Amino acid sequence: MSTDIDFSKLSLKDALDLAILVEDEAQERYTEFAAQMESHHTADAAKFFRFMAHNEAKHGEELSARRKELFGDEPMNVDRSMLWDVEAPEIDEARAFMSIQQALEVALAAEVKAFDYFDRAFPEVKDPGVKELFAELRDEEIEHQDLVKQEMAKAGAADGFDPNDFGDEPAAQ
Repeated sequence: MSTDIDFSKLSLKDALDLAILVEDEAQERYTEFAAQMESHHTADAAKFFRFMAHNEAKHGEELSARRKELFGDEPMNVDRSMLWDVEAPEIDEARAFMSIQQALEVALAAEVKAFDYFDRAFPEVKDPGVKELFAELRDEEIEHQDLVKQEMAKAGAADGFDPNDFGDEPAAQ
């Protein structure tokens, strides 16, 4: 995860735009992962990644509505080039034939990473509105972690899924 942002100079509008971009990036990554899982016929992992993509999109829409209410159609001063993998799962985390438990672990790591991002940025923030927003976003990441942990408990530690069951035997030359 990296960013190219001076948090001490961040305005509330820019912070909202940043948060929207973070959600967009995560939603896109989960959608990519879901498509990969569908192509490998691992429906449970695909379904979970679609669920996560939906949640990220919903949160992005809520932030966008808030931004529009406060700042109308004012142009953005931040863009995706200023951040990378803030909340999105690491791009190399998707594996062929992932189990639901593995998918949940990927999501939990992404939610922890997002919490850490807002937590590390918080002391650098000067604007009171941005501080309030970042505290809210940080707290929401804890809620998201709890949600994933609940799903992990439902799925159980061993879901009976062995990726080796999908391996092909070596072909004769």
